[in-house]
Amino acid sequence: MKIDPHQMCFGLNLDLDRSSLSCFLQLAGRPDFAKLLSSRLSSEEIQDIVHFLTGIFKNNLSEDEYHEMFLLEQSPHHHPEKE
Repeated sequence: MKIDPHQMCFGLNLDLDRSSLSCFLQLAGRPDFAKLLSSRLSSEEIQDIVHFLTGIFKNNLSEDEYHEMFLLEQSPHHHPEKE
């Protein structure tokens, strides 16, 4: 389910929560917004966000997924000779 920002809603059901979170993360990741918000955060707020998100990543992504989907780089476990 793809939703628009004005349709975001949390707490009604898991499918809507997931769609809303996907939209929310895409909005938060827009370069102009990310630059503006990061310029206003304290060092402690930055550390808190990074710590929280890396914990979520570690709990929900494999190392390969982290490298390929988040860092957009080849996983250290990628072996092209096996393809």
